[in-house]
Order: sequence, then C-alpha cells, then structure tokens
Amino acid sequence: MGKSYAERKRSRTVTFEDWKEIQNDCIILNSTIMAHNLNFNTETGQHAFMSVKQTAWHGLGQIVENYPTSREAIAFAGLDYEVTKAQIFARGAGNFDSYQVPDQFATLRTDTKAVFGVVGKDYQIVQNSDAFAFFDAIVGGGKGILYETAGALGNGERIFITAKLPGYIRVGNGDDVTQKYIFLTTSHDGSGSITAAFTPVRVVCSNTLNAAMKTATNVVRIRHTAGAKERLEQAHKVMGVADNLSLQLEGIFNEWANVSIEDKQVKQLIQLALCPNKETYNLLKKGATEELSTMYKNACDAAFEYAMADDTQQTETTKGTLFGAYNCITGYYQNVRNFKTDEDKLKSICLGGTAQARGQKAFDLCGDFAKSGAAALQFN
Repeated sequence: MGKSYAERKRSRTVTFEDWKEIQNDCIILNSTIMAHNLNFNTETGQHAFMSVKQTAWHGLGQIVENYPTSREAIAFAGLDYEVTKAQIFARGAGNFDSYQVPDQFATLRTDTKAVFGVVGKDYQIVQNSDAFAFFDAIVGGGKGILYETAGALGNGERIFITAKLPGYIRVGNGDDVTQKYIFLTTSHDGSGSITAAFTPVRVVCSNTLNAAMKTATNVVRIRHTAGAKERLEQAHKVMGVADNLSLQLEGIFNEWANVSIEDKQVKQLIQLALCPNKETYNLLKKGATEELSTMYKNACDAAFEYAMADDTQQTETTKGTLFGAYNCITGYYQNVRNFKTDEDKLKSICLGGTAQARGQKAFDLCGDFAKSGAAALQFN
C-alpha cells in the first residue's frame, strides 16, 4: 500500500518560493509572468486596469480601497471611452482617387483614434458602459455585486471585468472558502462575442476552479447583434447558473474532501487529466513512458510537484484528499503553467481553452473516483 501524499509531505520541504509574490492574486489576468499587455493611455499617463485593495503582480493600474460603483469602476479602469464605426476608403491604383468600401467599417475609440478592426454593416458596438450594465442587471441595479478588477488590453480593443457575487462555497469546517465570481470579456474589433463565465475563485490559494460540470453550462456568449433586452435576459441566466452551480459544487467538493487518495493515484489522475491525445493515452496504457513527449512529462511532473509541495495543498480539505487532487490540476494551470500572454491564459482557463478542458477532465475523473475508487483510473 503506497503512502498518502499527506504522509509523504512530512519528509518533503520543497516549496514554490518563486511564486509567493503572486499567490494572493485571485483574478486570472493578475497572475501570469508574461507581458501584461494592458492598454497604456498616453494622454492620461495611466494603464487601463483597476483592482480593489490588492496590487497585481505587474504593479500597474489603479488600486482602490473600497468597492466602486459601476460608473466609478469604468473611470478607475480607464474604460471611460466610446467606440464608433467609421467608413473605410481604399485608394485606387495609379491615382489619388479614394473609393468607399461597401458594407465594411473600421471600429475605433473616439478619444485616442486607435483603430481596432474591420467589421460588417450589421455589427453592433457594445460600449464599455453596456458591459457593466450587463453586470448590474444580474442582481438588480448593482445591489450586492462587487467589482473586483477591470481593464483593457492592447489599444483598448478587448476589455475584461471580474465581479464578486453574493455568497460563497464553503468546503470543510470553514477554512476553505470559495467566493463566487462572474468574469466578462468583450472585444471591439469584431473578433468575438460578449462572453460571461461563472468562476469560483479559491481565496486561500488563488486557484481558478472553473468546474464546468456536464449537467450545467458556465459560459454564456452573446453576439454583438443582440439588443439590450437579450443581454438582460442572458444576464439573469448567468446568475441562475452561478447560483445552481455553486450549490452543486459545495456538495461535491465537501464529499471529495472526505475521500482519501494515494500518491500513485494522484499521479495517475494527473497523467489522464493532462493527456493531450489518443497517441499519448495508448503509450500510457502500454507503459511506454520513455516514448512520451518531454513537454507532456514535464507538465505532469510540475502538476505532481504542486500537489505534493505547495502550501495550499496542505490544508485539512486538500491534504491527501480527492479535492486536493482535483485542486492540483487547476492550481497547476493557474499558478505554475506559463502562457505567452495574459489573453492566452484567459482563453485557456476561462473561455473553453486547454486548461478548462483539462480541468473538466480532472473533474470527471474525480467524480468517477468518488464512485468507483482506483478502478476509475484504470486504462480501458
């Protein structure tokens, strides 16, 4: 019988000291070590970022002591600009005549005149103030909703907002508390829809869990052709998903916090959760570990090291438990894995990318393990 990683910890002293400075950053865009890509407004001399109380790793933007209203958050984050559509003209070859390009428009911000992208005639601009109104509508006029962070990337073509919702998820006796957040992002360059996602953020360790269960959808996307009425209806749907999902997660996580798992089983779970394709799965199945890619093996080793050594994995609810095993996957992507840019991390963790898919796989594996034990980690 192998030792549990609770027992193994007693003989381990490894910590992630290099990560201590960012352990308190709870919001996705605050914890990558790559370029922040925050918009810098040369006219105001400020970066387009606002955070309540906590300074982000990059040390930029405005830090405010009290939770702002939506109007205040827009101003603090440098999002108080409007976007408009402008006609596009093409210069004819060999002369100086200009021709209007039919049904095509450029989107640009009216203060700096920065051009964001090219859109069609049916594209409807969603102003930054509309995005905050989307949030306010969730709980009725903003009552109970707390804006945590907001900002703009690039030239201001993409904005993001994170708001804390009333209530929380409690795992164990109360030391492990998960707040309820909704994250929203939208672009002004025609590259995507308004996207809102329910995101539980684990306060004690900054892990973004994003448990997208099979029975619930935690992401809502709204096209830029949608009107205010549809946005409000979708906002209420997001709130319903957040409430229902948080209740289900609380029960599931508390159950997992009482299920023991051994080190070797944690390693198996990591290998299966991070498995990128059928070829890798078949190599694992036949035990041909020497043929596995270096990138995959390094990722598994890093996630396992996080499971064994990180301080957040040593609490009553995570040490040697199934909840801790699940948490090590999400913690790996949030706190260890490197991404090229903030936006890459955002997409990977929160908007249906690789990290979210791996987290979903880990969630499913843990659910099966809770029911069937070690048999859930066997290769079929």
